[in-house]
Amino acid sequence: MTQDLLHFHRGPQRIVCLTEETTEWLYLLGQEHRIVGISGYTVRPRRAREEKPKVSAFLSAKTDKIMELCPDCVLGFSDLQADIASDLVKRGVQVTIFNQRSVAEIFSMLYQLAAMVGEAEQGAQRIAAMQADLRAMQAAVAAKVAAGARKPKVFFEEWDNPHISAIRWVSELMGIAGGEDYFPELSLQRMGKQRIIADGAEIIRRNPDIILGSWCGKKFRPENVAAREGWGVVNAVRHQQLFEIKSPDILQPGPAALTDGVRKMHTLFMQWMDADQAGRFGARVS
Repeated sequence: MTQDLLHFHRGPQRIVCLTEETTEWLYLLGQEHRIVGISGYTVRPRRAREEKPKVSAFLSAKTDKIMELCPDCVLGFSDLQADIASDLVKRGVQVTIFNQRSVAEIFSMLYQLAAMVGEAEQGAQRIAAMQADLRAMQAAVAAKVAAGARKPKVFFEEWDNPHISAIRWVSELMGIAGGEDYFPELSLQRMGKQRIIADGAEIIRRNPDIILGSWCGKKFRPENVAAREGWGVVNAVRHQQLFEIKSPDILQPGPAALTDGVRKMHTLFMQWMDADQAGRFGARVS
């Protein structure tokens, strides 16, 4: 039979996902059958770890193993994976690197990927549902503030040594959830090394009401934060307002941050506002 040279597939059929957010999104879209390889850090959805070969970390990848999977598309994230992408491109593989940092850019990435796999309409519907949930949070916060509540000042610690503050999408989601990022100027910096707070005394001086920890790759230890020299005077430490937001829920720029991650922050912030209005924290030290 003569080969039809004009036939083509509508979208990639064999996808390798070098980070978790694209894996989670493809599963949500019902397109997991296209995935042939995933990141070893993937935990969302949990069943992906059982179903798909693990072919990469974040800064490294098993290139030969990826080639054996014969992908027609590899999906990655950020300039930090540029070397992996370059190596694969030199081997003739199609690579798409997304570089989203803001909430709007995450939504754009989700729509683009949905369109790539022929699910633009479903993707748009899911995005609209997430946007509706986020707007409902904003409305709840606005109502609380109108009733006399004040928003908590929040320090989000992405890493403990050195201190690294929140990346842009986390900072924006904190604002949507009802908190105020206490280092908003750093959130605009794209690289972690640009968000380092070299002097912990500056965190003490700004005196956050809540400290959220999401130490990528290790468990947040509130007792270690409370024991830092000089931190006993910080409102968050004085009132035991130190909480963990697990990194897969907030530091992956995809569905997890826009759903579970922001919901957890919203719950904590609303509870804080209720307690503050009730006088639980007494006079604020500023």
